[in-house]
Amino acid sequence: MDVVTDCWTQIRERLQSEIGRDNFRTWIEPLSFISCAQGVGRFATPTSFNGTWVERHYADRISSLFREGGFQVSRLEFVVDSSLPPAETSERTAPVPPPAKTAAAASESVGLPGGLGDVDLPTSPLDGRFTFDNFVVGKPNELAHAAARRVSEGGAVTFNPLFLYGGVGLGKTHLMHAIAWEVRLTRPEARVLYLSAEQFMYRFVSALRFKDMHGFKEMFRSVDMLMVDDVQFIAGKDSTQDEFFHTFNALIDQQKQIVISADRAPGEIDGLEDRIKSRLQWGLVVDLHPTDYELRLGILQAKAEAQLEQNPGITIGPGVIEFLAHRISSNVRVLEGALTRLFAFASLVGREINLDMVQECLADLLRHSERKVTVDEIIRKVADHYNLRMSDLLSARRARNVARPRQVAMYLSKTLTSRSLPEIGRKFGGRDHTTVIHAVKKIEELKATDSQIAEDVEILRRMLEA
Repeated sequence: MDVVTDCWTQIRERLQSEIGRDNFRTWIEPLSFISCAQGVGRFATPTSFNGTWVERHYADRISSLFREGGFQVSRLEFVVDSSLPPAETSERTAPVPPPAKTAAAASESVGLPGGLGDVDLPTSPLDGRFTFDNFVVGKPNELAHAAARRVSEGGAVTFNPLFLYGGVGLGKTHLMHAIAWEVRLTRPEARVLYLSAEQFMYRFVSALRFKDMHGFKEMFRSVDMLMVDDVQFIAGKDSTQDEFFHTFNALIDQQKQIVISADRAPGEIDGLEDRIKSRLQWGLVVDLHPTDYELRLGILQAKAEAQLEQNPGITIGPGVIEFLAHRISSNVRVLEGALTRLFAFASLVGREINLDMVQECLADLLRHSERKVTVDEIIRKVADHYNLRMSDLLSARRARNVARPRQVAMYLSKTLTSRSLPEIGRKFGGRDHTTVIHAVKKIEELKATDSQIAEDVEILRRMLEA
């Protein structure tokens, strides 16, 4: 047996202990390892469905375990081989595939307390990268981070539920995983159930189909912490909402912690019953705001340091991180993807990551960013926000009620577009670039001392990036 095959054998053993016997037999056991080369782990699978399910639910964990064994695997590939034996499925598990069970790096399985026998908590796998230590805190997410930390510490429940909401790539799932990891570390005896709202629905439908609602209720109402990701998924699904409502109430009555995430605030989720919206607003509702420049810069610096440790032969030229933080503002996932692409490109061509490479390698992302926000659009939005005419911002008027909005518009033009200082100055009635520099510095100072200016800038930035 070669080294990499031996590594896969050990990974199989780890997975069986982590995800439970039934899930292992259904999804992992049918796989046949083929090879590991150039960052790709290749497997044969009896059906494309099996491969798709493993890719969706276990790929990150399998790749992580390969890396722990010394093999750099970044993605998995599956080749259908109909000669392989299919999974051992029972009448109970075949119609509705069981969700994954337990946390990523945990070595032991988590079961429910006495009386439930071998029934496993259907906890989704956790990403080992999503911990509090790896979460970069900034003004847009500091409240969400603090609340998640407080919930993970346990003790008396101070706000229940904790409801985290925000757009794609702002850190909701990261914080959810971080809470689960922290509880796992500090209170290993606690029964923590983390899953998506979609998986909650699958479990509910399966319980109805096999007439096992008693088992379903016992499973979901005997945990110490219930964590449901993307709760907006159950909107419009009346029966699932009804069961979620009763599960929610039962856990609240038992003083058990509930953590929920969604892409919108509870009151803004169409199709969600009013009684559920009301319950979700009982505790603390926290908005993860879109990232600002400082937070994006911090995230990029942290990610770049990690990449440099893994790729010691690669260097980053001056201004690259700052340029990326300015130009790519959609969400953190796009930001991380851009950095990963740059490192991959640099390793392949053997060049330093500099601004020329950024322009070459990320041309599509930069074009999208440039197309998204323009100086003219910024001037229009700022004028509307402050109830001014666009001509006022471009005029020579120095009255405070015009000068300050003009400085805000210049600041946003500098931080949200790639236009040079002279170009921005020309857009604002032919002003000198030093005027733009002064405006940018002034707004940066005021953001730290004037809450109204800070709020105006944040609101305008969110409108422009929406």
